[in-house]
Amino acid sequence: MEHFKVIFQPEIGEVAVLAGITLMEVINDAGFELDFPCGGMGRCGKCRVKISKGVRPPTIREQDLLEAGEVEDGVRLACLTKVQNDMVVELAVDKKLKHNILMISEARSVDIKPHLQKIFVNVEKPMLHDQRSDWRRIKDSLLKNGYEYNDLKVPIPVLRQIPAIIREAEHSITLVTNGNEVLGIESQDTSKKMLGMAVDIGTTTVVGYLLDLYSGKVLGVASTLNPQTRFGADVISRVNFAGQDEDGLNKLQKTVIEAINRLIGEAAEEAGVSRSDIYGISIAANTCMHHLFLGITPENIAVAPYVPATGEPVVAAAAELCLEINSGGRVFVLPNIAGFVGADTTAVLLAAELERSEDIKLIIDIGTNGEIALGSKAGIAACSAAAGPAFEGAQISSGMRGADGAIDHVYFAERLEYSVIGGGTPLGICGSALLDTVAGLVELGVVDKRGRILTADKLSNSAAKRFAEHVVEHEGQPAFLLVSADKTGYGRPIMCTQSDIRELQLAKGAMAAGVKVLMEKLGIQTGDIKEVLLAGAFGNYLNPHSACVIGLIPMELEEQIRMIGNAAGTGARLALLSSDEYRRAGDIAGAVEFVELGSYPKFNRIFGECTYFTVQAKE
Repeated sequence: MEHFKVIFQPEIGEVAVLAGITLMEVINDAGFELDFPCGGMGRCGKCRVKISKGVRPPTIREQDLLEAGEVEDGVRLACLTKVQNDMVVELAVDKKLKHNILMISEARSVDIKPHLQKIFVNVEKPMLHDQRSDWRRIKDSLLKNGYEYNDLKVPIPVLRQIPAIIREAEHSITLVTNGNEVLGIESQDTSKKMLGMAVDIGTTTVVGYLLDLYSGKVLGVASTLNPQTRFGADVISRVNFAGQDEDGLNKLQKTVIEAINRLIGEAAEEAGVSRSDIYGISIAANTCMHHLFLGITPENIAVAPYVPATGEPVVAAAAELCLEINSGGRVFVLPNIAGFVGADTTAVLLAAELERSEDIKLIIDIGTNGEIALGSKAGIAACSAAAGPAFEGAQISSGMRGADGAIDHVYFAERLEYSVIGGGTPLGICGSALLDTVAGLVELGVVDKRGRILTADKLSNSAAKRFAEHVVEHEGQPAFLLVSADKTGYGRPIMCTQSDIRELQLAKGAMAAGVKVLMEKLGIQTGDIKEVLLAGAFGNYLNPHSACVIGLIPMELEEQIRMIGNAAGTGARLALLSSDEYRRAGDIAGAVEFVELGSYPKFNRIFGECTYFTVQAKE
């Protein structure tokens, strides 16, 4: 089989590869950073690379997705470009690019009750007249010090360590236990230090909180983009990759485990502690990420009736999952509610204490997928709505994540204004900016109730006419120009196209329909809802007014909206600090009534109604 050389610039690396494989495969196998939002299906056009040597004619699909000037300049899509000769490839990757990853969340009090326990004990030394085994003497010393265990168990790996450690420590040892099982034995008194890591695995980001398991204090926080994005931006793309690639499931699991291990290292370094001081890890994740983390196939989540492998709490040895903490460490995975309402929603509900609330509250977690929960102590219903690709930029023409260079908010004043994350030249728009843009165009009357962009000659009021020059034609359809090509970082115009608005309509329609279905299911009116809690990254960066204008949230509830940050991360922390909270998470997951929107009798009608923009344009 013929081999070719691919050189990645600037100064990234050189790879020898087999002829015929795609640049996407080369980039993924080499571990270089480049996103493939559509999973390499050639739909999104976001995996642009510039081939300065060895460029070949573009495919028909590339001709559709790329500007003529880009094609002439050697720009191609990595997922569609096959290596058929030696190549020099420029990756548009900035290693210093900063992403806005939501790590802050509301705190709530908890009675700390660690899952694990550390017990310091002085063990009686053996004598000729007292030849009790080491293990027997340990158990007797525990009993003598007031620790009563029924059927205390010691696994063979720990048993093997006892003879050497107990003598090295001169019979002063610390036992690490989980219930009636001894997880580890340590020399001298280490009982004063026991740390844990609470991890929120999102489809797009992973956040870890290093905690003191005695005080509950946060010692360090670390975050990263979920590196699984190179296999697809959304869960369905990853499910497909897990099923279609021969080693897909293993690659996805290994990728996220490596990311968590990096976060553990970063947080430990920040706190000035050792990995071996970390004894417990809690995991909150949506159902697909939950399965991929555990190495369980997610294929049945993606097909009707969308059944997860488990909805119970899962406790595992950290070593079994290759997590680099104390050798006796344990992992506490929060339970899923349904196929598309996962352990992250359980964590949010745990943090918000909805099942204890006298008032009816609406909780919306808008991420790559949208989860909605509604209720109070009288009962809770939840559903999932397909929302993420539009809100997070993956399927938007000028869309990008909330990173440096992304326009994050748009303002319609006397002239068009916008803010850019990190300042500087804009590179694209993230979901919150798309929301602002469409909301502004709806209020101006540039976009009608059906979502159509009116041409400049049909703009009827003076406020809208001020922005007439921004209404342009793009690929035969009207679009709204935000930034001209000469003022962007990539030399391409940033605009909101008719197709972008359609994507947003589908996303907001699904979310709004989910809210209405839950209200109908529980017999709740809009006026009964006392508070709207927005969780997750997108929910905390959006403008609440824009969300209400487009109909994502009922306009009557605008004043009741409150952002609660990364509530899934809060729930993961609570579940790690308290075994009672972890058990409570299991109770919550089991008690929530899941509503499958697709099977709800009136859903199609409700969804259709919710895609409209109903706010009257300003005169």
